[in-house]
Amino acid sequence: MLFDGFDVLTLPGWHNSGPDNWQSHWERAFPTIQRVSQDDWDHPDYLKWARNLSARVKQSNRPIIIIAHSLGTSLLTRWAREGSTDGIAGAFLVAPTDRDTEAALANTAITGFAPMALRPLPFPSMVVASSTDPHVSIERARQFADAWGSVFVNAGPLGHIGAAEKLELWPQGLVLLGQFLSLLSAPAHRP
Repeated sequence: MLFDGFDVLTLPGWHNSGPDNWQSHWERAFPTIQRVSQDDWDHPDYLKWARNLSARVKQSNRPIIIIAHSLGTSLLTRWAREGSTDGIAGAFLVAPTDRDTEAALANTAITGFAPMALRPLPFPSMVVASSTDPHVSIERARQFADAWGSVFVNAGPLGHIGAAEKLELWPQGLVLLGQFLSLLSAPAHRP
């Protein structure tokens, strides 16, 4: 089985991942994948979102794989500097957004996610980016991957790799996730 030995958590971005987003399709196809819920998807506050992520991570007794999309990648990369990453086996980071742009900084609905965390992550990771993403250039996404110590994949012209692209189960993403999981050492149970 693809996720044997792991707890798998999804971190959606701003406005959550609706029923047509690939994250939702994956959760339906693989019931072991669980979403980290947030109290307010429309007004993301880093401190509140980070608190919910920490609480969910503490509930796990197996190594954790995090599958983050968009603002969820910003949450995870910043949280990894400040929260307890014990038990995180790896992160699959899709369509990171650049929180340091003028447009992103001007968006008052989103607070506390800037500046971008540009330090190596304390766990293995893969960044999957699109060459046509309106929220981050492919060059900037590659800079993020380099800073985080992540494997980088240019997925081609897939927009923001969200519901608008109608990817449904996103088979290419599942293949990439499988490749990423194969890079991880065999999971061991947490104490």
